[in-house]
Amino acid sequence: MRDSFWFLPGVLCLLAVALAEALIALDRRVDEVELGPAAVLATRIGEAGSRDVLGAIAGSVLSVAATSFSITIAVLATASSTYGPRLVRNFMNDRGNQFVLGVYAATFLFCLLTLRSIREPGGADEVFVPHLAVNVAVLLAVLSIGVLVWFINHIADSVQVGTLARRVRTELVEAVHRLYPEQLGRAPSEVPHGAGEHDVPDGLRAGGVEVHAETAGYVQGIAEDRLLGVAVRHDVVVSLQVRPGSHVVVGDVVALLWPEEHVDGRLAAGVRSAVSVGRARTPDQDVDFAVLVLEEMAVRALSPSTNDPYTAVNAIDDLAAGLTVLVGREVPSPYRYGPDGGLRVIAPRTGHAELVDRVFDAVRLHATGHPGVLHRMCGLAEQLARAARDPVLAGRLVTHLEQIQEAFERSSPQYCDLSELRRRAAVAAAVVRAHDGAPGATAS
Repeated sequence: MRDSFWFLPGVLCLLAVALAEALIALDRRVDEVELGPAAVLATRIGEAGSRDVLGAIAGSVLSVAATSFSITIAVLATASSTYGPRLVRNFMNDRGNQFVLGVYAATFLFCLLTLRSIREPGGADEVFVPHLAVNVAVLLAVLSIGVLVWFINHIADSVQVGTLARRVRTELVEAVHRLYPEQLGRAPSEVPHGAGEHDVPDGLRAGGVEVHAETAGYVQGIAEDRLLGVAVRHDVVVSLQVRPGSHVVVGDVVALLWPEEHVDGRLAAGVRSAVSVGRARTPDQDVDFAVLVLEEMAVRALSPSTNDPYTAVNAIDDLAAGLTVLVGREVPSPYRYGPDGGLRVIAPRTGHAELVDRVFDAVRLHATGHPGVLHRMCGLAEQLARAARDPVLAGRLVTHLEQIQEAFERSSPQYCDLSELRRRAAVAAAVVRAHDGAPGATAS
């Protein structure tokens, strides 16, 4: 519902319908005398005047909504072609944009329903003008003007590179907090009978019963608690073969089950129901996707058609904000145990080195002509080394620093730029080794 552009506008439209019907019913029960002193707030302009006012408001609001959002889509199309089409989802799930569309649609619907209730002289029904509802429609029109002014400012701010990157950075940090807490479930060391890999049954290693995907798309999320409950009830071990962000087609294996004699159709259906497959990736459980969006922004900014290294550095800054939090957390154990202490679910996790490798490899391939970006990548290596808890990551960072130097040397740069990058990479490598705490190789 958060990602659906229609949900909040739909709720506001339902509220508009309820408000219109309630005010019309109230208008039928009271008159100016019964309103007392509050009657001065309800301006009466007659049947024809009320129709004209409601028609003007409804037509104007609908026209403004159509024009505003058509211009916005054009601006977003330009921004997405420059910095990545995946950024469009930020516009779709922006509560401010949803609220603006909802106010316009709700105002139009309110005016339409109020207009329908007006009865003029000469008809079969008695004369009726819902004066309270007409005055509320005027207030909604004033609100729509204020919303329009706010929307123009909001859109102008939302298509700026800094705002786009900040939103994705926020999603990345939130995904890290969700998926890499201090401890998820029970660690293997807390289980008295074996730990981790030693608990995997031999039958599961040999194959196990396959559960196949019934729809094609991206794995958007896995309900591990529900999966654990299903495994405990059926007394089986479930080994997931996919993780959030994986793409599957019909027939792909999503899980292996063991032992075979406990597997039936209900169990397979329960495992499939715990794996959500959709049309596109989302950052809710897919930390790879949040990293990918910022990575894509940096890579697109370095393309010859854009040639904007400053935006690339900005994207790397936001990547650093999320990756430093990530590497400072322990990777949760893929092994989930039931109340009896037995292994029940094996859920693969994304490791620190995997994400860091992908970021450095992607940027290095496109940034060889931009020394400033390569200097920022050296700074990123230092920041990750200071925050990392995995000693293996330090060796990977030193390797990436060497690869950055090699790639820059192959681009035939000026000697001054090359010597400066070598110096910067050597400083970064020294920082990485210092925080690793292990004797390492010499800087290249």
